[in-house]
Amino acid sequence: MADLQKRLSTNVAGEFYVDSTCIDCDACRQLAPSVFASVEGLSAVTQQPASVEETRAAQRALVACPTGSIGSIHKGDIANAISDFPLRLEKNVFYCGFNSPQSYGGNSYFVQHENGNWLVDSPRYTHSLVEAFERLGGIRYIFLSHRDDVADAAKFAKHFQSHRIIHEYELSSQPEAEIVISGTDAAPLTPQFLVIPTPGHTRGHCCLLYSSKFLFTGDHLDWDQDGARLDASPDYCWYSWRQQVQSMERLLLYSFEWVLPGHGQRVKLTVPEMQEQLQNLMERMQLGRT
Repeated sequence: MADLQKRLSTNVAGEFYVDSTCIDCDACRQLAPSVFASVEGLSAVTQQPASVEETRAAQRALVACPTGSIGSIHKGDIANAISDFPLRLEKNVFYCGFNSPQSYGGNSYFVQHENGNWLVDSPRYTHSLVEAFERLGGIRYIFLSHRDDVADAAKFAKHFQSHRIIHEYELSSQPEAEIVISGTDAAPLTPQFLVIPTPGHTRGHCCLLYSSKFLFTGDHLDWDQDGARLDASPDYCWYSWRQQVQSMERLLLYSFEWVLPGHGQRVKLTVPEMQEQLQNLMERMQLGRT
């Protein structure tokens, strides 16, 4: 839980606040952008909630925060906010919440599917989330984009008897994974689900394309809210920026409307808009102008 004594001075006065344990993972700014913003390299409450909806959004951020860095002075009932997760994004695709400190606060997602549900990267293993997944039909597959975002995948796999999917170069982070991807060719696993190797951020990083509409991008690609453009960063490239540029070019072969990242903002655009954004990003990356 957040500590009022550690409340950052960058917070505006009022009910909600962020304390000094914040790791600037961006989760709160995704969930409640009217309340939280980045100030001096950390999140802060820049405007207190002005409506019931904004209060609920701030409570969701409190629940999702991986480090428990968000607090409320009167510690109101957050049971409803907890029950909101997984949070529906569109149709059968959900954002899990309960971001894990083991993945530096990375986002994870859930896809409800008639041929078996998917967990994309891993949230914290919590009782309420496990019960929610059970109500939605369990988890058949756990796709892990790369070694950084496995978090509690093994616990979820054990509970639901799931098949974990990871690239061979990331296998040391999940050595008992049931399905191992190799090489750099796209791998269709089940109807509507395509694994696309995108080496760069790490050697075995992969994206997952669902239904030619939803692209789960791990740490390969995200949306820059301030610049209103797709983005990738050489500062967070642990293996090869040159290969990450090549991997970005490979994504131009596919159509999709959603970018759903592990870190950074998600976005939905039309297919032509997404293609244009991706082309522009690739050109900036090639010129070293991201």
